[in-house]
Amino acid sequence: MNASILLGLLGGLALFLYGMQMMSNGLEAAAGNRMKQILEKLTANRVLGVLVGAAITAVIQSSSATTVMTVGFVNSGMMTLQQAVWIIMGANIGTTITGQLIALDVGVIAPLFAFFGVAMVVFLKSPKLHHIGKILAGLGILFIGMDIMGSSMEPLRESEAFIALMTRFTNPLLGILAGAVFTAIIQSSSASVGILQTLAAAGLIPFSSAVYVLFGQNIGTCVTAVLASVGTNRNAKRTTAIHLFFNIIGTILFTILCQLLPLADWITAITPNETAAQIANMHTLFNIATTLLLLPLGTWMAKLAMILLPEHKESYAAPSLATLTEEYGRNRTSLGASAIHMDLLHAEIQRMITLAGENTKRSFQAILDADDSALQSVEETESTIDTLNKEISQYIAKILVNNHNGENIADIEEYFLITGNAERIGDHALNIAGYVETIHRKSIAFSEKARAELIEMQTITERALDKIFRRNPETTEWLSAIAAMEQQMDDMTRNYRERHLERMRSGHCSAEACILYSELLTDFERIGDHILNIAQAYAKIHLAI
Repeated sequence: MNASILLGLLGGLALFLYGMQMMSNGLEAAAGNRMKQILEKLTANRVLGVLVGAAITAVIQSSSATTVMTVGFVNSGMMTLQQAVWIIMGANIGTTITGQLIALDVGVIAPLFAFFGVAMVVFLKSPKLHHIGKILAGLGILFIGMDIMGSSMEPLRESEAFIALMTRFTNPLLGILAGAVFTAIIQSSSASVGILQTLAAAGLIPFSSAVYVLFGQNIGTCVTAVLASVGTNRNAKRTTAIHLFFNIIGTILFTILCQLLPLADWITAITPNETAAQIANMHTLFNIATTLLLLPLGTWMAKLAMILLPEHKESYAAPSLATLTEEYGRNRTSLGASAIHMDLLHAEIQRMITLAGENTKRSFQAILDADDSALQSVEETESTIDTLNKEISQYIAKILVNNHNGENIADIEEYFLITGNAERIGDHALNIAGYVETIHRKSIAFSEKARAELIEMQTITERALDKIFRRNPETTEWLSAIAAMEQQMDDMTRNYRERHLERMRSGHCSAEACILYSELLTDFERIGDHILNIAQAYAKIHLAI
């Protein structure tokens, strides 16, 4: 193989993979943040799940990308192992579209796809049209790369050494091994099948040998998912195992059929003079037949994966943002990444709000009980809140730097505001708990009326925070209810301050108690403000107001 052939092959492969990545990025930008909702609605039914997996893979021309997305969703808890089974089956069907398009010689109009796609990106202003343009441009570049690979390999038909190498693949095991290794190296079954079609079309490998290479390519494509599952939870690894089960079972089945029956001859008879079409048809038959065979056994495959990969004795903890921030650069462009990132971001912010709410309740109770032993617990929780605030802020910063989807950025900016307000609630809760030390040091005692007011403050604060948690679905009525609570908290602050001044004038309250109570009221009012800010930010995300 001379240098020009090698350079042409590498250049064509580079364009193919770049076009595939461009298509994946276009789909991610167009629907990534809505991917969770789409999958939740459509994967409950096994047939719909298979169709969704096939459709996504057909669009981005990569079963590896779809499978990696699925592994990520399972790892983050957004998808169950059972739902993942159907997506993986569908992905194996969807990946056969590339081969069929190559067989139909769609590459002839590939430059047209690339031209219109690039024109949409360059000349149109709409972000949504930009995403569609990326998908079209990627499709065009993909087939241009495939055409370059085909042209570069034409001289190999004169190479006796290369032809001798290809004829060795009549041995099923050698063919399967070669297909698996080559696909594992380039991490794209679509590309490796396309190269196989090009070799066969050039007469460099007979179809009877190519089928075994094809079967091995289906196994090799699992390597990408295996790599993606490194460092993930047990269910994500089981998802990868199911992907391997599917392709290994299919390979064993079709290898036996090709040995016992003239299956290759039957496929050849359909398109006698079109070797590329023969490979495409065998690829499609392999994946559809395997899916139909295993579709009723999907639940069994999930159980088998659980048996082979049992749960560890220690309970699994969901991935933290600190860990995810370190890995963000590695997976930020994978399909479905934005949905995973947004879901985990939302979960961590909810955890932060929960901790702030618990501290607020604990602080009011500490004041009512004059219990300074609670202060240490409040301080420890506040330290956790501060750590979460730092981690979330770093995570958001990385997303904002690398994410160019305008809609996502607007939502992430609102999440940043929510984080800041949750952290301020924690600060005010710590202030309230800290007043206990002053109460003990100065022997301050609240009157029964003041205690009753404190209980009312604690009650409405808990109600408002609870309303934040129970926000499914968000509605204008939900936001109005929280705004009404915040106004009530403002009114209570004003009324309680006036009452306290009256108690001080009548001699029922000391000056120290008045000052402390006034500061406590300020903290109470500010907590209400931050709760309303959080509600308004959530409303902007979910209600588009």
